Amino acid sequence: MWLKRQLERGALSLLSGGGSHAPAILIYHRVLPAQDPLFPGEVHREQFERQLGWLKSRFKVLPLLDAVRLAAEGRLPARSACITFDDGYADNAEVALPVLQKHGLHATFFIATGFLDGGRMWNDTVIETVRRAPGDVLDVGALGLGRHAIDSWEARRSTIGALLGQLKYLPLEQRLQQVDQVANLAGMALPRDLMMSSLQLRTLHAAGMGIGGHTVNHPILARLPLAEARREIAQGRAALEAALDAPVRVFAYPNGKPGQDYLPEHVAMVREMGFEAAVSTAWGVSRGETDWYQLPRFTPWDQGIGKFGLRLARNMLQPAQRV
Repeated sequence: MWLKRQLERGALSLLSGGGSHAPAILIYHRVLPAQDPLFPGEVHREQFERQLGWLKSRFKVLPLLDAVRLAAEGRLPARSACITFDDGYADNAEVALPVLQKHGLHATFFIATGFLDGGRMWNDTVIETVRRAPGDVLDVGALGLGRHAIDSWEARRSTIGALLGQLKYLPLEQRLQQVDQVANLAGMALPRDLMMSSLQLRTLHAAGMGIGGHTVNHPILARLPLAEARREIAQGRAALEAALDAPVRVFAYPNGKPGQDYLPEHVAMVREMGFEAAVSTAWGVSRGETDWYQLPRFTPWDQGIGKFGLRLARNMLQPAQRV
């Protein structure tokens, strides 16, 4: 307990420093009902509850769009923070939303519209295939992806990491084809309820949560022809606006690493389309002149709340990365 208090005091001391002209932005993907033995570090309900309690007691938690507008006017409160979610997992509505409402907090959800209503992201096809594959070895050598041990949870995690690394930066159609072949070789029935339904999307919106664009198919924009990248951004936004009958003002770059997953021309596209702000997955906090179309975000992965606070404090001292 003493160590926890010391860590929190140190975190708060660091966080009290001035100079930030944009909020600290947290990024989540999933909030599971309980701890997952395959990915024990994945955020689950109890952990999310602790993090929100800590955040609420020490920060002014604001809707992302409100924070952007206040910051642009020079009126952002000290020690401001925003909560965001990427991709559009069903547990965002089923698990995270009730916890957010319990604490009276707002979050912005960036939705890849191509996976609504029964879709499944390619990485989840890999994850769920490896999770369910029988035996001690997954042999995908026929696809040029090798043979992998799956005789323990640790081995399965390692195999997932290896396969995702081999597949991630393939051209979109080739990647999807390879992923489907991996699933077919394993011969497993995979879940089709991981992502939100349109009803859950509207439930989030009706609850006052923010909704942002995240393309249609979650491609690596830097690997697409510019015209196709523009269509992905524009069509994803249009689908959300049609479903919600409301404007979509903010955007998140898929994968989101500056210079690797998106480039200056994609930043220009988002600006030209009239979005008010966009977020990356680079760590840090904007200081000095803020690029509202490349706002960095922090990924909270620590189980212990003291380490969570200390890592968040260190993140706030790190300068933002841009393309």
